[in-house]
Amino acid sequence: MGRYGKLDYPHLTKAGFLLGLGLLIIGVGGEFVGQTYFGGLPAWEDTLLYALSIVGLLVGFFSPFVFGIFLPLTE
Repeated sequence: MGRYGKLDYPHLTKAGFLLGLGLLIIGVGGEFVGQTYFGGLPAWEDTLLYALSIVGLLVGFFSPFVFGIFLPLTE
């Protein structure tokens, strides 16, 4: 048994990247659809979609490094 238990690093890497990609697509797509079809969005929706985009970008970028490189090397 490893230091962090029985973690499936390839699965966590892929799932984290896909989660980040999904959040990024929802944020950017929602912003695009909202501006295109509804003319403008309320400030809280703009903030929410912007935050989804930033969080998705960070999760998608850092999960391969954390679960694919860092944690397996420290085990």
